[in-house]
Amino acid sequence: MFDLDKWQEIFYTITNNKLRTGLTAMGVFWGIFMLTLLLGSGKGMENGVMAMFGDSAKNALYIWPQRSTMPYKGFKAGRRVQYTMDDVHAIIDNVPQVEVVAPRFGMGSLTFVRNEKSEAYEVRGETQDFIKIEPTNIILGRYINALDVEKSRKIIVIGKQIRDIFFEEDEDVVGQYIQVGGIDYLISGVFTSKRQGEDAAEDERTAYVPITTVQRIRNLGNKIGWFVCTINGNVSAFETKIIDVIKQRHNIHPDDDQAIGHFNLEEEFNQFQGLFIAINLFVWFVGIGTLIAGIVSVGNVMLIVVKERTREIGIRKSLGATPGSIISMILMESVFITAISGYIGLLVGAGLLWLIATLMDQFGVESMFFANPEVNMTTGLISLLILVCAGTFAGLIPAIQASKVNPVDALKDE
Repeated sequence: MFDLDKWQEIFYTITNNKLRTGLTAMGVFWGIFMLTLLLGSGKGMENGVMAMFGDSAKNALYIWPQRSTMPYKGFKAGRRVQYTMDDVHAIIDNVPQVEVVAPRFGMGSLTFVRNEKSEAYEVRGETQDFIKIEPTNIILGRYINALDVEKSRKIIVIGKQIRDIFFEEDEDVVGQYIQVGGIDYLISGVFTSKRQGEDAAEDERTAYVPITTVQRIRNLGNKIGWFVCTINGNVSAFETKIIDVIKQRHNIHPDDDQAIGHFNLEEEFNQFQGLFIAINLFVWFVGIGTLIAGIVSVGNVMLIVVKERTREIGIRKSLGATPGSIISMILMESVFITAISGYIGLLVGAGLLWLIATLMDQFGVESMFFANPEVNMTTGLISLLILVCAGTFAGLIPAIQASKVNPVDALKDE
């Protein structure tokens, strides 16, 4: 039940001790503010780093050829292996856990020409499966399909930045021809990257053509440059098996670990996740430590309040006030100061994070290590609830001490 008299007394005490109350509230405010800011900054770091992965399949394994370092079966060291489509089929046959294998071939930087404009951009030969591993946003037209690969069609999918250079904003792109490396290609689609920052810009300065078209134009037969595969299961568990298949097919020494380059995206992703778990634990440790400092200040102030109001409490008890009413009065003041200052700290912290995110977006500030700082409001409110509970506990000891005041002794107190 709402007791107006108690609240009037609480506000009277607070307003008559503005400096003391303000400093106490500042300790609690600063604790929840710093916790909110640290949590939001940690999330911003996580968002920035994870954005580098985009929507890429996290269970991906990249394989590319390097030079051998050990002689084997009559082959000298220093040999560079040439992968083919037969390697792709062998991996699929020998490692059933492999979901998708996407062979690739880099054509390097080629000159794009249309009308009077000429620019050089990266071109890669791909299959229809690559988009399953590194998804992109197809904003116009379509991506490479199986029939394009089967028929070795001269079609091309260009990045948005290439489109912006060679075409007007309202000009139809799909179905137009563009000359690349002296050969005319039909534009089948335009894409944007799902990554952020410079990685996205680099993606959008790239174009894709069917890998079989590259093989035919350059008379490569069934040769490929490298490949990417996704695995249904722990990538590290099957990484060695896939590498062994390649070593056996190309007569590479079993102990030669330099002849085959490989990159386990799942392993790196897990390392980053472990890093951010450690960062979050550290943030919580520092934040809770700051909160505890604020709570201790609340407890100390409540002890001072009880000491200063000993005579008043004695009079109350002599007039019939129960220990429970004394305890509730002290606790209400403690909880009020804690809840209000903590809530303001939460709002200011969340507001500052929103302002940082807004300014970064408005001024186009991009960082691969920081993006969209935010704090989960559920986490913030839970922190505030814990803070209020701690404030209650901080005021409990002084409140119990006040309830035990002897009225006779209290009246003698000066």
